[in-house]
Amino acid sequence: MDLILWRHAEAQEWTQGCDDMARRLTTRGEKQAKRMAGWLDRQLPDNTRILVSPAVRTEQTASALGRKFKLRPELEPGASTAQLLELVQWPDARGCVLVVGHQPTLGQTIAQLLGLSVAECSVKKGAVWWLRSREREAQAQTRVVTVQSPDLL
Repeated sequence: MDLILWRHAEAQEWTQGCDDMARRLTTRGEKQAKRMAGWLDRQLPDNTRILVSPAVRTEQTASALGRKFKLRPELEPGASTAQLLELVQWPDARGCVLVVGHQPTLGQTIAQLLGLSVAECSVKKGAVWWLRSREREAQAQTRVVTVQSPDLL
């Protein structure tokens, strides 16, 4: 199984009284999403399942890809690693799943899957971590396929 974790691109700053779910991408964030979407579109299999947090900024990020996606409340800000992994059926699902979500959930998921001693990895806004599960010598492993930043594309 391939699991691709895409953090939403740069969004408007949160301010007191602001609805976090309604925050939109900045102009820079729109450019980041477009650059990463162009790269992803060339890499992703046609049958990739795309699951997106219902926050406006993640919807905007995913929309840049121009493919159908499903909004999933399990991916809202504050979601747990367990919720994300259950939703994508890691590591048992077949094929490729792209998740567009938030920190710290994405970073916590990466740290757990890679067996890191830290609680979470830092995931840059708009960046992608592509992970692959495999079994080697009867032992489950997680491989990093690539990490991409929109600023380097």
